[in-house]
This record gives sequence, structure tokens and C-alpha cells, in this order.
Amino acid sequence: MATNKKKTEKRPDLVVYDDDKERYDAAFRPYATNVGAPQIKLPNNGTWKSSQIYKANKHLKAKFETLKAEYDALLQVMEYNELVTNAKFTFEPLIGETYHLYNNAKQEPFLSIIEPNSCSFEYLGSFRLTSDYLWEKVDYNKSTTVSKV
Repeated sequence: MATNKKKTEKRPDLVVYDDDKERYDAAFRPYATNVGAPQIKLPNNGTWKSSQIYKANKHLKAKFETLKAEYDALLQVMEYNELVTNAKFTFEPLIGETYHLYNNAKQEPFLSIIEPNSCSFEYLGSFRLTSDYLWEKVDYNKSTTVSKV
């Protein structure tokens, strides 16, 4: 029986030969293959990476702070809504109108149309009903919005 195995001979390390294609392929490589070729040096990306990481972290922190501020504002609106809707009132509030929140003698909150300078109860704040049916706190003296989402 004859075997058709090709005899593979050991070539020196500096000879570039492709056994699969059975050819010398130093000229087809994207890099230099001889001993006298210039050294392949990887670029130093350390400073670039550091600056990019710093910029990315700064951007993400700013975005986080923005979202946190928005979240805190939403929590404040939710607290105002709970405070006003849990208060006692015997009328239907109108959108865009300002109402005043007081504590009665039993320290129970109630909503009124009576202004703070005409009332002797403990004044808790003035609120306006928005078109979204959310209560926003307003400054009674200036009639401007204090917290709005």
C-alpha cells in the first residue's frame, strides 16, 4: 500500500509559508514579515481612553442630575396632590383657580376659597388646579407658580 501523504518539512521561522494554500505568502500579509522590518508598535490609547471615560462619566452624571431633579419635582407634585386631595372641601374646584389650604382647630387640612389675610386658621399654602388635574403650589403674595412639572 502506498500512502499519498505529503512529506511536510520543517521550515525556518523566518520563512512565511501557508501549508493550506501550499505557497509562500509573505507578500500577501498585511504586515512586514522579515527580521529587518520595522517593529509593530501599538498606539498608546491610555490618555485618549482616560479623557473619553472622563467625558462620558461627566455626561452621564449631568444626565443623572437632570433626571434626579425631575424625579424630585415629581415627588413634590405628588406630595402636594396628596395633601390637597386628602383635605376636606365641599365644592368642586375649577381648573386654573387658586385655592388656599388651612388647618382647622383639630389640625385637619381643609381647602377654601377664602384668602389668607381674611382667615384666622393656620395657613398651609395656596394651590392652583392645573388642566392635568394636578395641584401646583403658588405663592399667594406674588400669584406665581412655585413648583411646576
